Amino acid sequence: MGRILAIDYGERRCGLAATDPLQLIVTGLEGVPTADLRAWLENYCAREGVDLLVIGLPVHRDGSYTHLKTDIDELAVWAGSNLKGIDVAFADERNTSVLAVEALVKAGVPRNRRQQKMRIDEISAVIILQRYLGHF
Repeated sequence: MGRILAIDYGERRCGLAATDPLQLIVTGLEGVPTADLRAWLENYCAREGVDLLVIGLPVHRDGSYTHLKTDIDELAVWAGSNLKGIDVAFADERNTSVLAVEALVKAGVPRNRRQQKMRIDEISAVIILQRYLGHF
């Protein structure tokens, strides 16, 4: 059994979260600029023994996809071709940013905007993965 890695895909940066090798515990990882994501994935997946990549799908309230869907589809095709032995799945990421902000407020995190955006992405990825695993 290997790790599951989740991505909260964004135009500028991506939030990341991964399970432990037994797929019991979800931990947020430091975000990566979107331009560097593919190289980061190749390195991380080879080093950490990832079995499954879960990519959050940005969905509007009406059920339609946002403009990022095309980029996410391209990433999934690339991952299927370049990350051998790793399956790709998708998960609805609806409201994860709202839930992440609520978690930061409840935790009393100060409003350092740049730092908070990175934390929001990370927490969003954690929520995506927890939902996928049925923990949330």
